[in-house]
Amino acid sequence: MKRQMYRVIACLTLCALLAGAVPPASAAGGFQDVPDSHPAAEAIRRCVELGFFQGESATRFGVGHSITRGAFAVAASRFFGWDTKDVTKTPTYSDVPADAWCYGAVEAAVACGALSSQSGTFRPGDAITREELAVLLVRALGYETIAALAQDLATPFRDVRTNPGYIAMAYDFGLVSGGTRNQFYPGEPAAREDVAVILMELYDKLRAPAVRSIGIIGAQEDLPDLTGYEVVGISAGKLMCAGKPAVPLSIDAGRAAALQETIRQAGAKAFLHVVGGPTALNGDTGETVAALAEAVKSGGYDGLLLDLEKLRLNQEAAMTRLMKALRPALEGKPLYVIADAPSWDGTVYEGYDYGLMGENVDCLVLRIASRADTSGEIPVAPMEPLEEAYWVLGELRGVIDGDKLALLVTTEGTLYLGGQEAGAVSQAEIREMLEEKDAKEYYSTRYECAYLTSVYDKREAVVWYLNDRSVDARARLAGLFGVTRLCMADLNGLPPEA
Repeated sequence: MKRQMYRVIACLTLCALLAGAVPPASAAGGFQDVPDSHPAAEAIRRCVELGFFQGESATRFGVGHSITRGAFAVAASRFFGWDTKDVTKTPTYSDVPADAWCYGAVEAAVACGALSSQSGTFRPGDAITREELAVLLVRALGYETIAALAQDLATPFRDVRTNPGYIAMAYDFGLVSGGTRNQFYPGEPAAREDVAVILMELYDKLRAPAVRSIGIIGAQEDLPDLTGYEVVGISAGKLMCAGKPAVPLSIDAGRAAALQETIRQAGAKAFLHVVGGPTALNGDTGETVAALAEAVKSGGYDGLLLDLEKLRLNQEAAMTRLMKALRPALEGKPLYVIADAPSWDGTVYEGYDYGLMGENVDCLVLRIASRADTSGEIPVAPMEPLEEAYWVLGELRGVIDGDKLALLVTTEGTLYLGGQEAGAVSQAEIREMLEEKDAKEYYSTRYECAYLTSVYDKREAVVWYLNDRSVDARARLAGLFGVTRLCMADLNGLPPEA
């Protein structure tokens, strides 16, 4: 799994190099069977220019023809940048000897986990099927574990009997579609033009992962480098409902103005970040809207970032009413909302109407549920596991446009002492713990989450946290769903580099 991720990272570098290094002499426009009006014409042109595969001849691409398993292995090796020379000298498959034209690509695919070595033959001359194509791509991306977990998820395809998790993931990423609304035709050969479209779709998604464009800063903290951020929320307000709703601020006007000016000079918008707990929506909706709108207006902010956490059961209707009324009350200023996302195992309440919320906000930031299992010798408590993020994004695919979604990235870690949760720890504290002589750092590729073991207060300590590698993994996954933004929970506590 570790090698798979590094291969995908290498792919991005290779793609950038190929974009400027391969001459367009055999561009798809020169193929007689690819008129400019063909739906795949642009994808074919780009795929050939980038050197992933060529036409069947100088004048014909082979539209409507299938692509063999061996030829696709070669195309995939070029796409992902696999090393086809540093491979085993002992053939994995009996029908792909060391002198075979596709040997290096096939062995590289096995080494990277994109192909399974369980079968004794590879069948390089057979046409690759739609199912086999989906499986190879998802495995090449390093998502084999998630695909196994996703095998029981519902798909629109009635004819999928094997590898349902892989096909579900490829479908969720927008890489494959059905032959009809509810038929996938998994055993049908993949056409050459369809492969070109799929590779270019994946190429664009991998080159455009979600970026850290939303950040939150404490009202009394110094501002870090804000390069690249579009919105910075100043955490200075709390929605309270002890009688009449109110938004008391923890910052004076002078300090607020100074922070806003610095944020705007960096090219970002300064939002008021308002938090609220389970009782935040107890008051009259109109009064709550008025209090929030006044806090934004009187404070001179460019918009509102509202963070309502752990709302109680049956409060989804009140949340929807608030969103619908808030937007016009802000008089054109953007409304961003942080909300708890549903969880795969159902332990987090799923009563929100996310579609309605998406219609009434400019950006919905999803707080992904973490999990904890303290039954073993070492607590397994990944922060916002990648598989959980996949499930949430898959559930909301088609419900909310990706450009209106963002993932919240928690910068604090969770400390466990003697197997029991002992609270949150900052990134600064994590760095200090890593410097201790008995500290050991690990990384879970399944959850894309880091953890360390050490001794703290004379007890065995375990801390789970997100580092820079973890953030990159979430950015890539989000990008595959067309989600373009990450929200960093604390800009002064950004994760350390892996």
